Amino acid sequence: MKSLSIRIDETLLHKLHVVADYEGRSANSQILILIRRCVEAYEKEHGKIELSE
Repeated sequence: MKSLSIRIDETLLHKLHVVADYEGRSANSQILILIRRCVEAYEKEHGKIELSE
């Protein structure tokens, strides 16, 4: 598994933590769920993304 560093302002980070806590998740887990949903929505509209090697 790889890691990714992002810049996020304090207000948005705080809000992310509130949502994640409400859902019973860590902020990291919440971000992964949001990314998966984004990719699934993209693939539903545009077709499966093929992995390049």
